[in-house]
Amino acid sequence: MTAILLLEQSLNGLQFGLMLFLLAAGLTLVFGIMDMINLAHGSIYMVGAYLVASMATASGSFWLGLALGVGATAGIAALLELTVLRRLYQRDHLSQVLGTFAILLMSNELVRLVWGAQPIALNPPSALAGPVELLPGFTYPAYRLFIIGVGLAVALLLYLLVTRTRYGMQVRAGASNREMALAMGVDVRHLFTAVFALGAALCAVAGGLLGPLLAVQVGMGESILILAFVVIVIGGIGSIRGALLGALLVGVVDTAGRALIPPLFAALFGAESAANAGPALASILIYVLMAGVLFFKPQGLFPAHG
Repeated sequence: MTAILLLEQSLNGLQFGLMLFLLAAGLTLVFGIMDMINLAHGSIYMVGAYLVASMATASGSFWLGLALGVGATAGIAALLELTVLRRLYQRDHLSQVLGTFAILLMSNELVRLVWGAQPIALNPPSALAGPVELLPGFTYPAYRLFIIGVGLAVALLLYLLVTRTRYGMQVRAGASNREMALAMGVDVRHLFTAVFALGAALCAVAGGLLGPLLAVQVGMGESILILAFVVIVIGGIGSIRGALLGALLVGVVDTAGRALIPPLFAALFGAESAANAGPALASILIYVLMAGVLFFKPQGLFPAHG
């Protein structure tokens, strides 16, 4: 029974970690290349989830809704970068925080105005609605396995894009030394727009895939944004490899902590302690992990310039 629980929580942690990677990858590239703190990243994730849910409902197809929602989110993000965010690149970080936080607040109100205050439903495709027997006596939801597969595939494609293409070379150069990349003739304006749109598309993929598991609701981006920042700090700002490893660490630690600490507290200290202290301790484990990593590696596990 313990082995089955451990396997289940490991798969849950892997699934959550890969979705965090989709969020953190775009955020770490924007931060590493543009030197910009983008608090609106969580809003893009929220808008992407709403667009996927709306288009899936309108078309009657989860797959078509996912494709259209991701494309629409990337287009909206590119427009946002061209019209608003581009003006913040030369400002200090405080101005960027205030500007993008304002976008976050306005996005919440705009979503509430368009879709209403109540959460909206996004159903998984019927073909993936049931469980799959992975081992004798152990079943796991097919949709969660699908999310794991998509996350691994996107991570591989993003790795190949960043390490094997000319565009990826420019991205890595920009993350490592933006001034030198500019001096070598990289079209930084187009690069910034493309990176921002790519990050938004990854956000929308995460929002669309997590929609059937979590509530698609106003403000859903704020809590996930905090975790995404923790991921890029652990992994190293500007590093795709670091974002992947950091996301997997955070996903596994967060999932395992929430599943295992309350029962452990119940066994050691009683049900009341488990109900009060267990969830609180589980929720701070990822911050303890971040502090431990930064103590030994202040620049993160894989800093972009390393």
